Amino acid sequence: MTCRHLFSILLPAAQTLVWAAPVYPQAFSGDTPVVNKIATYNKRWSAARTPDGQPDLQGVWDAASMTPLERPLELGNKEFYTPQEMAAYEKKRAQDLNRDRRDGSADADLGRAYNEAWFDRGAHLASDRRTSRLIDPPNGRFPVMTPTAVTKYGDMHSWLAQHANDGPETRPLPDRCLIFSQSGPPFLPGNYNNYYQIVQSPGMVAILSEMGHQARTIPLVKGPVSQPRLPQIVRQWAGNSVGHWEGETLVIETTNFRASDQSRFGVQYDGMSDENLRVIERLTRTGPNTLTYRATVMDPTVYVQRWTVEFPMERTTNPLLEYACHEGNYAMAGILSGARAQEKGAAEKTALPKK
Repeated sequence: MTCRHLFSILLPAAQTLVWAAPVYPQAFSGDTPVVNKIATYNKRWSAARTPDGQPDLQGVWDAASMTPLERPLELGNKEFYTPQEMAAYEKKRAQDLNRDRRDGSADADLGRAYNEAWFDRGAHLASDRRTSRLIDPPNGRFPVMTPTAVTKYGDMHSWLAQHANDGPETRPLPDRCLIFSQSGPPFLPGNYNNYYQIVQSPGMVAILSEMGHQARTIPLVKGPVSQPRLPQIVRQWAGNSVGHWEGETLVIETTNFRASDQSRFGVQYDGMSDENLRVIERLTRTGPNTLTYRATVMDPTVYVQRWTVEFPMERTTNPLLEYACHEGNYAMAGILSGARAQEKGAAEKTALPKK
């Protein structure tokens, strides 16, 4: 596993992680809602253009922050923190997430086996001050599943409880280095490796996700896309993405996802999807150092309504580091060999003569 924070400890010459927060005019007061700041600021600022005249989204962008994926239940429909609330939340969140703590039960201590040296989740809430990355439904919580999906989800987890260690094919997709929450789509930032590098050329956009070192090459067409370029029979773990421009916003539609009995959304959200999954992503420059990412997930046979995540990504001068998952995936062999050892031990215990 590659972790930028650990890398910087081991190699002091590595660059220090720098947060490049958007700079807004000083006339704004601390209590002005961030969305209003951005709207006002954008009247005075516009993104640079690429040689073919499109908004320039290129660079390396950091999505790390303390902002949770789902909103805490006690906040209800509260979308934004005040500066005072933000400071209090960050202090409590830092304590809750601290994996160098030694309090609690033995199981809690075991759960902190990866200590703080491995994590790079961000030390602050995102610059938009949102209470969650999930912005729709309005309560900031994932929508319920359809009755059919609930049954399928329950059956799947019941089966996995007995068979998750049967072989590599029954392990979660991230364990197999096939797909990650951060790589998406949709992007769901996690505990580390939250960088994204965007490169543009005429008729094409490429997005490299640091987690998994996975790249998407997205062809651009004129106007909304109603059909994927690949035939429906061709399915991929990350789907088939096609993009187009709507003014200042790059819109990416992804379909043709490969369905699996395992979680489609990685480790950040143990949700479910099927072959009907469709994701619409929107990337917009909202400041000199800020790129706002929004993704709407539609899967009518799984969820009773669509859901949307949104968060800012801040420009960084740091490079992406390679996440060579397949080259160092010792955990897979350890998990499966450990399971075989447990099975052998159980069989030997059963075979012992009764006293």
